[in-house]
Amino acid sequence: MTHAPAAARTLLVSALSVTALLTAAACAAGDREVPRPLPAGVSEPPAASASSASPTAKQPSPGPSALSAEQLRAALVTGTDLGEPWMPSRGAATWRDGLLKARAENADCHRLLDALYTEELFGPPAGPSATTALDDAYDGSQLRYQVAAHPPADVDRVLAWLGTLPETCERFEATTPRAGAQLVEVVELPLPKAGDARAGLRLTMTGEASDGVPTHLTVNLAAVRVGENAIILTNGGLGSVLPEVARAMVQLGADRLADVGRQARVRV
Repeated sequence: MTHAPAAARTLLVSALSVTALLTAAACAAGDREVPRPLPAGVSEPPAASASSASPTAKQPSPGPSALSAEQLRAALVTGTDLGEPWMPSRGAATWRDGLLKARAENADCHRLLDALYTEELFGPPAGPSATTALDDAYDGSQLRYQVAAHPPADVDRVLAWLGTLPETCERFEATTPRAGAQLVEVVELPLPKAGDARAGLRLTMTGEASDGVPTHLTVNLAAVRVGENAIILTNGGLGSVLPEVARAMVQLGADRLADVGRQARVRV
């Protein structure tokens, strides 16, 4: 019980930092030709190196396991953390069916597209899960954040696979039913050293819609294992989708999930 106030203060500071970060991100989106730096008072979490993203670097911590659905909901990152212009989602964006519902000849690249479309990177949860979906009212981007129970070994295998995709799927062509052929590029999205293991990707898809209008979709994907639970974050849109958002949310979310797990053990 003596540690709870300190943990609460840590999460409050993190939440305030996220709000400040996203305020800066909204300004940067309005001036894309000359990106503005983050405010001096906002420190972005240090990015993980390629080696630190390895799921074998750290064994499962004695952290949040066998959490209830209610406890997982308490671990979610919400619109309150993000602040304006984020709001509860009003439904899937048109670009989800129009662009992410696609096929690729390479099996790994097709599997990645399918995982982004279905939002089931680790398959069906092995236990309770909780999800929040948010819309950015400024530029139409969407963010989906899920926490669910998954076997650590299964999660680690998927994280290791994600780490191979910047090379395997660096550039490939995807065929969509509505927008024809699209050029897809995949690069690593460096993440802070949150949780026990993690992996991040940044995918861009460029081409033309059915009416000939140029398309440019960006999707940031971050996955983190914390004990016997996994966090999946996707943030995508046709406008500005900044990697700082995913990094800040991953750090805050992993800390919050670990804190919920500690509180659950204290109650037991």
